[in-house]
Amino acid sequence: MPGTILDMHIHTTAGASDSGLSPEDLAEEAKKRGLTGVNITEHDRLWDAHKLAEYRERHAPLFVNNGMEVSTDLGHMIVVGLTQYLPGIRRAEELRRVLDDLGGFMVVAHPFRHWFDPVYFRKQGKEPFTMTPEQAAERMPVFHLAHAVEALNGANTPRENLFALRVAKALGKPVTGGSDAHSTAGIGFYCTVFERDLRTPDEMLRELHAGRFHAHHGLLHGKLTYFTETSLEEAPPGLAT
Repeated sequence: MPGTILDMHIHTTAGASDSGLSPEDLAEEAKKRGLTGVNITEHDRLWDAHKLAEYRERHAPLFVNNGMEVSTDLGHMIVVGLTQYLPGIRRAEELRRVLDDLGGFMVVAHPFRHWFDPVYFRKQGKEPFTMTPEQAAERMPVFHLAHAVEALNGANTPRENLFALRVAKALGKPVTGGSDAHSTAGIGFYCTVFERDLRTPDEMLRELHAGRFHAHHGLLHGKLTYFTETSLEEAPPGLAT
């Protein structure tokens, strides 16, 4: 049995204007669906420490981490270890510097969302994306700044997720999974499995830096599966499409 099954990417009404997911519904549904932890990632903000402490107490033994999805010049980053939003972290290089000072961890979120839709680039006056995973790993600065890559995102297509996995493999970097849920519908659709039990945020940071985690799918179908280049081909209907 895995140490901790954690949804690494979640938004709630407590900090995201575009979410319809209440914190109470998150905790109840997470436990029902087999998750043993959640990493709450509101946009550019953290939960209030006192409210977080009360929430953790009410919903123990569910492990709850107070993360953040930071909007940067190189895209969105899932970060663990920030204690507050700080000036300058909209620049990805500054965000990484701050996290290094704090012992924090940065995951590039949904890095290829819409990138295989030619219209997405033409609307910006750019040519469609044509890089191979190896070229993207070498040429895109964001992958050299991030500690890890979100290779399973519940709002991405399988093609986008698979490409992210291949980039991470080319870099030799670990991968996470998260639902990116904004309602109860997606909670646990994708997740990150940690090899050890997580009891505190410091333990989570230790395990992240040690690389003892991996993206998984299939929890909601009763078949938790390690994400590989071929694992989605064997997924139940509705998961691989």
